[in-house]
Amino acid sequence: MDWVKIVYSFILLACGILIFLSSSSRKGDERKKFISTKAQSYSFMIVIGALILDVVEPIYRTFQGKSSYNGDGISPLVFLTTISAVYLITLLTYRKKYGD
Repeated sequence: MDWVKIVYSFILLACGILIFLSSSSRKGDERKKFISTKAQSYSFMIVIGALILDVVEPIYRTFQGKSSYNGDGISPLVFLTTISAVYLITLLTYRKKYGD
């Protein structure tokens, strides 16, 4: 289990570095803001969707009469890694689509 945490930590670190490097390049101010805003809004939608699913699942299980939710919830490290990877991918996609 420890190697999984190490792998996720390296993925999180790599995504953070790539986000920092990709957002620090110079372009026009309006274009840079537009690309960043689009990537942030898409990542925010993914975060809200994941959190809604995490809340709805125990409610659904309760109404189905199945055992109560016995999971630990969302792991913060996995959640943060996933969201940073989604942000990085959308940022690079929008930079390619709307950038140079």
